[in-house]
Amino acid sequence: MRARLLLAIAGAVFCLGNATADPADQLKNPAQEAHARILFREIRCVVCQSESIDESDADLAHDLRQRVRREVAAGASDDQVKADLVSRYGEFILLQPRFSFGNAALWLSPFIVVLLGAGIVLARRRPTTADAEDLSEPEKARLAALTDN
Repeated sequence: MRARLLLAIAGAVFCLGNATADPADQLKNPAQEAHARILFREIRCVVCQSESIDESDADLAHDLRQRVRREVAAGASDDQVKADLVSRYGEFILLQPRFSFGNAALWLSPFIVVLLGAGIVLARRRPTTADAEDLSEPEKARLAALTDN
């Protein structure tokens, strides 16, 4: 029973770790804070690169959280906040990049290279046996003599 209680307390502390990381910095309006926290999960920490700014403890992630909070408090939409960050840091800052032909080319290029390579290999492939119709009469006679032995 005691182990379950300790486990429940540890789980609660783990889940609330990021929510209480900087309580003085949180917005006064709970709806705006919730909106900002949703955006935090969609923005990459440029230092950590594999974490969102919501998960990261890096100083730059803290600065980005503050920037997002200021823009949300000022009434900026999600697209405006993201566009501002993309203009400053590039598309890499978004955990899920927008669709563009450049991104599509980047994702499809390995498949295109494999298909081109397979096409080249198949085009250069030489037949292992000659067809009898392509042989001249002396070649047919020689082939018959070789296969009869």
